[in-house]
Amino acid sequence: MNLPSNDWSCWALISICCLFWRVSGSNPAMNSRPNIVLFMADDLGIGDLGCYGNNTMSTPNIDRLAREGVKLTQHLAAASMCSPSRAAFLTGRYPIRSGMSSSFNMNRAILWLGGSGGLPTNETTFAKMLQQRGYRTGLIGKWHQGLSCASRNDHCYHPLNHGFDYFFGMPFTLLNECQATKTPEIHRALRIKLWISSVALGLVPLLLLIPRFAGWFKVPWTVVIITALVAFLFFTTWYSSYGFIRRWNCILMRNHEIIQQPMKEEKVTSLILKEALSFIEKYKHGPFLLFVSFLHVHIPLVTKEKFVGRSKYGLYGDNVEEMDWMVGKILDVIDKEYLRNNTLVYFTSDHGGRLESQEGKSQLGGWNGMYKGGKGMGGWEGGIRVPGIFRWPMILPAGGVINDPTSLMDIYPTLSYVAGAILPLDRVIDGKNLMPLLQGRVFQSGHEFLFHYCGIYLHTVRWHQKDCDTVWKAHYVTPKFQPEEGRACYWSGLCPCSGDVNYHDPPLLFDISRDPSEEHLLTPENEGLFDAVIKKMEEAVKEHRRTLMPVPQQFSVFNTIWKPWLQPCCGTFPFCGCDKEDDTLPTGL
Repeated sequence: MNLPSNDWSCWALISICCLFWRVSGSNPAMNSRPNIVLFMADDLGIGDLGCYGNNTMSTPNIDRLAREGVKLTQHLAAASMCSPSRAAFLTGRYPIRSGMSSSFNMNRAILWLGGSGGLPTNETTFAKMLQQRGYRTGLIGKWHQGLSCASRNDHCYHPLNHGFDYFFGMPFTLLNECQATKTPEIHRALRIKLWISSVALGLVPLLLLIPRFAGWFKVPWTVVIITALVAFLFFTTWYSSYGFIRRWNCILMRNHEIIQQPMKEEKVTSLILKEALSFIEKYKHGPFLLFVSFLHVHIPLVTKEKFVGRSKYGLYGDNVEEMDWMVGKILDVIDKEYLRNNTLVYFTSDHGGRLESQEGKSQLGGWNGMYKGGKGMGGWEGGIRVPGIFRWPMILPAGGVINDPTSLMDIYPTLSYVAGAILPLDRVIDGKNLMPLLQGRVFQSGHEFLFHYCGIYLHTVRWHQKDCDTVWKAHYVTPKFQPEEGRACYWSGLCPCSGDVNYHDPPLLFDISRDPSEEHLLTPENEGLFDAVIKKMEEAVKEHRRTLMPVPQQFSVFNTIWKPWLQPCCGTFPFCGCDKEDDTLPTGL
């Protein structure tokens, strides 16, 4: 039967509408951009939370997130140190791609606020991507991605230059020095190395002057001055480690303004919570992105008096429970403002707990559960396996548990998907969109291989076979524990990435889908697939390395060394100091 032309037009319109309904309906986020709240703990062990098996530490609010959402049990940081892990989280890319990784054991993160390294300005963070989609974006808490490039106030690496509309917090990171009564965190061995370097470099310009004044030959004054300047920088870096770290590194900023220098550590928890709640109240009509980057549970474990002595695990446990309380307060305001059903909430840690954090017989670092190793170790599971919890009522199933390998880098493409943004096409994005996995529409994340770096050195490769539950893990490099039976690097304070390490050929192979504690070594004698698995991984490494491009190293010696002309200062340099913050706090904070 032939239909009149106007009937054909009607049928065409109906078909187009149906097609549009199917496409948009397949992604609820495309119809209504959700608010997004991201929680990131600092140095938290996966074994510290009740929802991950701890039955002696009280974390009811984080546990509630897991009950009401989806819990990832093999969620992995892209690095076991703060700065590179957070760079990967923000960009969805391995830190080696942005230069946020180091070839030196001494400087594997940003060491001084007055350094010149940081997250390059040509990197696109998820904040910038969502900002371009109309989101109001805020970062409350720790940054640790650098501050300035060439002058004290250029703030080229500042959060506001990386897509955040609002910033309140520490542009650096917590250190023991931030609490005047604590033992300095800069390890004695590092201080000795800085002193030796200062003396050696100081002798160079003197030795260069000898032939000039003896009349043997003339060394250009430019060479003498440059070597003297480098020696001076090393000396000031060494000297400042004894008295100025708290004043220079432990500061609070609101946007581009220093508001406390040094910060009042006893007030910082309440201020961060107040700012997070205020941001939600201000932008509750959405859509908004709020990244709460906790200072908890990094040493010196700054804890409010009302939480001290509350846990069974000393000051560290008290600090964990205080962080959980902060999570609860933020979830309460989300509920109070009727934002619960339209807010995607995510909780994680930047890497595993630091086993070497001790004071006398007290353990000040996190517990990584059954997993071997900890912070600073490139491949052992304890340094990189972290909590991963998503809650989005009516979109994600409550009480879901996913054992598939996932990564902190996956947050970037996942947020792109839920916000209806387009991923950058001019660079490699290593993360995967997790929404199909979280919703149960697929059963694998899309990560067939994951590469675990320690600085610029590839230590470990993980292979999840397609259409199979088996996850193989091969270690090419592992740290030498000090002492050997200690399973950490207690003597040096942090395990090195290169030099005094164990190199394995063939690599150490484990099936972590059956042996997550990495206790049962597989060999050609007890595993028939050994050679085939190693060959497959080596092919994957070759393919991965073909995608890497040379970039400036942000953690080079020159970039990480302290520079007086880059030091943020409120007041008279070098005795910087000010307090512009209103300490008035709402009841209950």
